[in-house]
Amino acid sequence: MRRRAELTDNVYRHLNSVMELQLRIIFFFIVIISSDTEEVKGLTATEGGSITLPDPVVELGFILYGSKTISMVTERKMQILEEIYRNRLNWDNNTGLFTITGLQRNDSGIYTVDSKKGNVITKNYKLTVYESVSPPVVNASVRAESCMLLCSVEKAEETTLLWFKGEEIMNQSSSVLSLPLTVHKQDFSSSYRCVAANPAENKTVPVNVKTSCPGQNKTDSTSTRSNITTGIVISSVSVVVLVLAAIITKKTFLKKTKPTARQTQDSVSRESEVQYTAIQISDNRQAGNVPDPSGTVDDYSLITVYDKLEAHRMILPYNTENV
Repeated sequence: MRRRAELTDNVYRHLNSVMELQLRIIFFFIVIISSDTEEVKGLTATEGGSITLPDPVVELGFILYGSKTISMVTERKMQILEEIYRNRLNWDNNTGLFTITGLQRNDSGIYTVDSKKGNVITKNYKLTVYESVSPPVVNASVRAESCMLLCSVEKAEETTLLWFKGEEIMNQSSSVLSLPLTVHKQDFSSSYRCVAANPAENKTVPVNVKTSCPGQNKTDSTSTRSNITTGIVISSVSVVVLVLAAIITKKTFLKKTKPTARQTQDSVSRESEVQYTAIQISDNRQAGNVPDPSGTVDDYSLITVYDKLEAHRMILPYNTENV
């Protein structure tokens, strides 16, 4: 019994040791994986472009794609080991930096720079190669009090479209071929731009709303010309009315002041009826000598006011002498 107990105790101890070793191994791999994940740096590029890996190999070292060694540097000279990178992988013997040119989508992956001498480092990079962004094109359509701008691209994959007013994002959307923006009349003087972007690059087209919406400007110009024409017409009509009123007033005044034909005829008739006669004064100034209108009615009508006054003047001295 005692032996069996010792054996059982030894088994438990062995199992504990194994479990502890396994836990240590698992913890070790977790630490390594975490360290490798933290050291991987992300890089982006576009098709047809190039990328330079940031860390150098100056004297002795390698560059790997995944698990393949594609180039090595010895005695400050580079040797290409993978044919597909010939004429595409360059190494600067002054800086020790690697540059990959003529990138394709299948160049995406993990690259490792492993320097074994001098500056000893091992750096991992995750390269993602994107399609080149299509240049955006903007079309405009005029509305009553606004202008609708439509920004379009030929390829929408992995592309985000954005509308900016100054530095403010007005509208955005991912993986779409077009993105609209309505600009109201009071905002026509603001600056706008459409941006097509992916993680590797972006392309921008500025938009001048006043020139992009010529119909709206034409409407404004037409309205202005119409207002000017209306003002000219109103002014012309006012001038004509004033002239006509002046003419009518003048004619009315002249009509009132000008004698009529009948009035002229009466005046001429009265002038033609006036008759004149000679007056003879006698030296014998007696009261009885004052002519007495004993003649006919026609003769009596010839006596004028002057005759009567003269007769009165002659009678007055005569009466005074007799007194």
